[in-house]
Amino acid sequence: MAAGAAVGAWVLVLSLWGAVVSSQNITARIGEPLVLNCKGAPKKPPQQLEWKLGGPWDSVARVLPNGSLLLPAVGIHDEGTFRCRAMSRNGKEAKSNYRVRVYQIPGKPEIIDPAFELVAGVPNKVGTCVSEGGYPAGTLSWHLDGKPLVPDGKGVSVKEETRRHPETGLFTLQSELMVTPARGGAPHPTFSCSFSPSFPRRRALHTAPVQPSVWEPVPLEDVRLVVEPEGGAVTPGGTVTMTCESPAQPPPQIHWMKDGMPLPLPPSPVLILPEVGPQDQGIYSCVATHPSHRPQESPAVSISIIETGEAGPTAGSVGGSGLGTLALALGILGGLGTVALIIGVIMWRKRRRPGEERKVPENQEEEEECAELNQSEEPEAGESGTGGP
Repeated sequence: MAAGAAVGAWVLVLSLWGAVVSSQNITARIGEPLVLNCKGAPKKPPQQLEWKLGGPWDSVARVLPNGSLLLPAVGIHDEGTFRCRAMSRNGKEAKSNYRVRVYQIPGKPEIIDPAFELVAGVPNKVGTCVSEGGYPAGTLSWHLDGKPLVPDGKGVSVKEETRRHPETGLFTLQSELMVTPARGGAPHPTFSCSFSPSFPRRRALHTAPVQPSVWEPVPLEDVRLVVEPEGGAVTPGGTVTMTCESPAQPPPQIHWMKDGMPLPLPPSPVLILPEVGPQDQGIYSCVATHPSHRPQESPAVSISIIETGEAGPTAGSVGGSGLGTLALALGILGGLGTVALIIGVIMWRKRRRPGEERKVPENQEEEEECAELNQSEEPEAGESGTGGP
């Protein structure tokens, strides 16, 4: 009697939940009991019937006194086909086949890591929609301003991931949404996500909406490099400060270049060269990068070292290298002129020597004759000077 009361309780509960059905396709919610009737079996014992389970149900399923099969708590392992063959009291045979499918509705989906700002014209991550604890897996869908958002691989893309719990067998779904807002579009679009079960037919579950702001950045232009001291010429051991300026908002990342090669420094709008030495000389520039624009490089400046007393403010400017080249050329020309002058003097002296040698007496006799002539001329000059009328 107690057993009959217990069976009546099960049948009553199942009738209230709608789990006792006579159709061959059975849908049952995970965790709830399920009763399958064996058609054609006598309502009272003794009955001639046979249930074929064909799976792991033998340990949990049991036959009730009226010949029905009871599954106390339906699980994923209960999915399959149940067959019953019964013989009525007048010897008529009846067969029953049931295909059982189970389901579990997950909790309400949610959007994690939602974006608060989006940049027009570039891909942005809106957020990740997550649904946990469902079976079968079901699907996640995105909506923009209440309308379905269809991935096109260009302005809209979705990255999906499905995981299954190793113990419960329930599914976790993730869907990451990337969008490229159009320029001049809505400043505050509304995004939402929904979960749709595979079966049974039920209304979709929706997340709370997110409404990020969309802004259009100022194009990168007029990127310039300010150098202190002006011109970039500094005495040995001095300090050079370079500042990269850009009007873009938000401020772009600034990277530094020297002689056409990137410097291994973290992004910074300011570059300081303390205690400048020969290794710091070179051509410097800054590169401004922003997600919505291509990198833009500033005009280059030359950093050079000048000795004390040199007039060199312009030596460190972009044209300083030209002045240095001019000075070098003038020095070379001056040196060549000096060499030419020395060679000219040597050649001139060589040309004068033959004439001077011809005036020198060839022997001692000619010297003596010249001396006698000079002596004879001197008395005659004296006599002529003393005579009178």
